[in-house]
Amino acid sequence: MNTKPVASRILIPTAWLVMLIVSDLPDILLAKLGGIIPPWMFLAKTGFLLAFLGLTLAWKTIQPLRQYAAIFLTLFLALSLTGLLRSTDWFQHNFNYEGVSFFAGYAAIFVLDIFVALTVLAVLMVMKRDRRAFFFAKGQTGAPIEPVLWLGIKPGESWKVFGWIFAGVAALGVAIPTILGIAPSGGTLLKALPLLPVALLLAAINAFTEEAYYRCSLLSTLHGTIGRTQSLLLTAVFFGLGHWLYGSPPGLVGSLMVGFLAWLLGKAMLETKGFLWPWFIHFIPDAVIFFSYALLFVQK
Repeated sequence: MNTKPVASRILIPTAWLVMLIVSDLPDILLAKLGGIIPPWMFLAKTGFLLAFLGLTLAWKTIQPLRQYAAIFLTLFLALSLTGLLRSTDWFQHNFNYEGVSFFAGYAAIFVLDIFVALTVLAVLMVMKRDRRAFFFAKGQTGAPIEPVLWLGIKPGESWKVFGWIFAGVAALGVAIPTILGIAPSGGTLLKALPLLPVALLLAAINAFTEEAYYRCSLLSTLHGTIGRTQSLLLTAVFFGLGHWLYGSPPGLVGSLMVGFLAWLLGKAMLETKGFLWPWFIHFIPDAVIFFSYALLFVQK
């Protein structure tokens, strides 16, 4: 049986439909219409994912999406439950940003993010049985990079060169508007400098957790089913929508920026078959972002 027509007609649109329904798109539309996110949204999306998982067990045609359904349900529940915990009065009272150190202000949130990442990785390990199957390995750091002429990537280039270039460009793309927005004085920079190691640690953790639960999860369960191009686009849109309401900056511009970065990180993961380059390219601009948070912290 030729699976390509099936993927084109059924698997690809199904994977996209599921992602769009469970993503932040419904929340964005409600916000645009001036409404509020109803408390039943979480239950509705959970029920939808459970129904989809059940459908992959019962309908042979979409069985190739079973692992996608399982890991998406895991990711959604883990992110939603930790998000609900963050919004409780108890969490806000005990782990707020006021009156605590720069590190302590983020520590509790990052513990929750690590929990999400480890949960997703554990489920992937149960399903795949080999961490390399979900890209949780160093990968081939000198792997050839598929040409993209509009990015200046010609045939014969490798990630050993372009990984550094992409990381540097991403950092500059974040640093320029950030510096213009904060306009820190020399004194502020000197006061924030001792917080640089903390900013680097937070950036390293954030890059690790997001690559684990946004990239490893979806790419490893989709690229062999709906193809590389579609899986890259799907994960990029999902990541971009997730930053529309709460990104830095929020809205369309911020979503397009992080969506493009997500596409690039996914490309690195698939082509190197590993975690190192996506993590590093993600880490460098995150380091700029968290150091900007340190600047704002010392300005208070």
